[in-house]
Amino acid sequence: MDLYFVKRPLVDRYAGMLPAGSSGAVELLDRRVVPDGTPVFLGRDMRPVEPVCSWFRHLAHKNRDPETMRSYAYVVSRLMDFLEDRGTDVVSATEADLVAYRRQRQVLQPIPIGESTWDREAATVNGLYGWLVEQKLVARRPLRLAKRYGSGMARQMQVRHLSIEQYLYFRDVGLGGQDPDGEVDADFRGWCPHRGRAAAELALLTGMRKREWSSVLLPELAVGARRGQEPVQFRLEACAKYGRARDAYVPAAALDLVDTYLLLERAEIVERSAARLGRRQRDLFVVDRIDEETGKMSGVLAGDRRTFTIARMPAGLRAITVRDRGRGLESLAVFLGQGGLMLSASSWDRVRRHAWRRMLAHAEHAEVPLLPRRPWRFHDLRHTLALQLLRHLTRLAVAHDVRRQDPRPLVSLGEHIAFNPLLRVQRHLGHASPRTTYVYLAYLDDPMNYVEDAFRAWTDSDGATYAEIARHLLEGDRDGQTR
Repeated sequence: MDLYFVKRPLVDRYAGMLPAGSSGAVELLDRRVVPDGTPVFLGRDMRPVEPVCSWFRHLAHKNRDPETMRSYAYVVSRLMDFLEDRGTDVVSATEADLVAYRRQRQVLQPIPIGESTWDREAATVNGLYGWLVEQKLVARRPLRLAKRYGSGMARQMQVRHLSIEQYLYFRDVGLGGQDPDGEVDADFRGWCPHRGRAAAELALLTGMRKREWSSVLLPELAVGARRGQEPVQFRLEACAKYGRARDAYVPAAALDLVDTYLLLERAEIVERSAARLGRRQRDLFVVDRIDEETGKMSGVLAGDRRTFTIARMPAGLRAITVRDRGRGLESLAVFLGQGGLMLSASSWDRVRRHAWRRMLAHAEHAEVPLLPRRPWRFHDLRHTLALQLLRHLTRLAVAHDVRRQDPRPLVSLGEHIAFNPLLRVQRHLGHASPRTTYVYLAYLDDPMNYVEDAFRAWTDSDGATYAEIARHLLEGDRDGQTR
């Protein structure tokens, strides 16, 4: 069994080279409405494997994101391979088969997966069997209690945030190729340091998720139309999590680093890749009109004239959106890779891992802040903004309450919404529920500050060092356990 993914431009390109009797492939895709990115499982006879192919087409018709379907497909592929080795399949599998698969993934395989990874896989399997029951392809779920297929552990969102010193080290040394003392590192072997610094600043000061900021287009940042130190605001929709629309505010400080990258690095990438993109023109969305007032762009895609609302353009379409400059094609994505098109999510992960290795290499330098044991993620910058914004808005709300002359203990609904820091941060970050935003409350006052104060009092009183205090506490714990 083999796994493939639908890519319509390739079908259009090679339609004339298909074997006799297969010339209707393009028409078949149109008639069955199989969107790009849909996973397709083919058996040894090169025919679709059912019912999983129908399930993925069902997900595609529900506008499930191609990347999400890709991750689902790998889960289903592993499950089907495992069931085939046991002489069964998805439809005929029993509870014992699925429990054995869980044990294989969590215990027996060379590198067992953790609880959180398994919970994501279990959710995919439960979703598949839920659909099979709805379609009456199986009489009931193999598992008597589907929820128990996961780990059963409730997890709170993990919040990791950076201090200003840690962030600058991440941005300038890890991504930007500088030495810890601020000088240019002659040994830096990275590519486009200004691109990495601009991306980090944009992620931090907007709170956008990686998929949101990495797919931003030039018109959304008003490149070429912005005046001086103006901030910009644009609509996030198709690239937002679950498609929940919200406005993204980009302060001028983030735009400064973006402008530096556009001038020093992006322009060179555009010139170098113009001819290459020109040879791929029929696979691209070539824009010839951008209406900033309505937020729409028009051009030619797959030979047809198309018009899209920019906010509703998915990441896949944004990745192939270009404009004709008269001397070649230029991608409209802000952040470009060496090929001249939008940098992919996996490429950003490589950039981040390279930055982490650089930070570890300089970790012994006197100017380097404390580093965590696990590498920082771009998403940690979103948590950093959330905490700083919540802390600042809380101070403003307290100051507003102090200034209020009205002795009434209750406030109006309008005041509650206007001055409630949690609700404002929730809207800014696009959280579906205030419960997600509440998690940040636990991090407003860093408990280590209280530890510092307590240890400082001990140090002042008897000269004990931090190491001695920690050793004393550990020894006390051991004594209590032995007794």
